[in-house]
Amino acid sequence: MDEKQLIEKLRLVEALFEGTSSEGERQAAASALERIRGRLEHIQQRDPPIEYRFRMENMWARRLFVALLRRYGISPYRYSGQRYTTVMAWVPKSFVDETLWPEFTQLNEVLRGYLEATTERVICKGVHEDSSEAEVRKALPEG
Repeated sequence: MDEKQLIEKLRLVEALFEGTSSEGERQAAASALERIRGRLEHIQQRDPPIEYRFRMENMWARRLFVALLRRYGISPYRYSGQRYTTVMAWVPKSFVDETLWPEFTQLNEVLRGYLEATTERVICKGVHEDSSEAEVRKALPEG
């Protein structure tokens, strides 16, 4: 998968969460984003935002999640002393459960697969063709 294919796949995943029904609507990303923002505003009226702490597994997931929050007009932050991979945000619970987290999970899976394949290819071509896991041996006897 090249970068262009990755971007298209990410857009298709986003389209699932935007609630679009036709290919034409999928191309109208601006209006779809406005629909989600409108839905978020509606949700906030009946389900007020609460402070969430999200713990990301790596910097790539963190960057993706922060970008997704900002896309929906949600301000990500972290407190002094928190790990770099921690992201805080005020978000309605139902929006997290129904839209934000499921979308992030799918986008992150696509991105992770792309990064893993790219890393494998670069290591095999640039460092050594055998990038398999290290052998597992029995532990040394104590004493």
